[in-house]
Amino acid sequence: MSTTPHPADAMSQALEDIDVSRPERFRDDNWQDWFARLRKEDPVHYCKDSVNGAYWSVTNHADIKAVDTNHEVFSSEAGGIAIVDPLEGEKGIENFIAMDPPRHDDVQRKSVTGVVAPSNLSLMEHIIRERAGKILDELPIGEEFNWVDRVSIELTTQMLATLFDFPFEDRRKLTYWSDITTNIPQVTGIEGDASA
Repeated sequence: MSTTPHPADAMSQALEDIDVSRPERFRDDNWQDWFARLRKEDPVHYCKDSVNGAYWSVTNHADIKAVDTNHEVFSSEAGGIAIVDPLEGEKGIENFIAMDPPRHDDVQRKSVTGVVAPSNLSLMEHIIRERAGKILDELPIGEEFNWVDRVSIELTTQMLATLFDFPFEDRRKLTYWSDITTNIPQVTGIEGDASA
């Protein structure tokens, strides 16, 4: 467990003590200044002391792209994609996002390529446009709202429900199940039931 104090101001903390893995930064939506400082001063940052243990964070686009495209050096399969290691004796869940090429590309991606091929998506263009327009038309005017929830998640789950032939009225379960399967209770403190 980290013993380093964590002031609210990203500029007042010693650079070597910055820990961008702290869940309250995201819960409280005050992560932006921390990442901006790292991008400017230490884009490949080593955090030696956190609730998650020591870790590296990569915060600029060019470096992220270099890491993401070099699977021989930065393998997702070797250690997973979560900041915390599985608990002792616990086996991580094998999933598409944590696979390296060629398994990610040749095996997994090919299984969905036909559904999302440009020719098939063009057949769905009218429904995508109709749904996007309806979602945008229903947004409140003159008041704040959560864009991710009201637009990004809503349109995505509508289209996933259509692609998966999933009950449209239950589409938010897709988001919930995705969130629960990637949740790390020892970090977030959130417990969830994937059967809900």
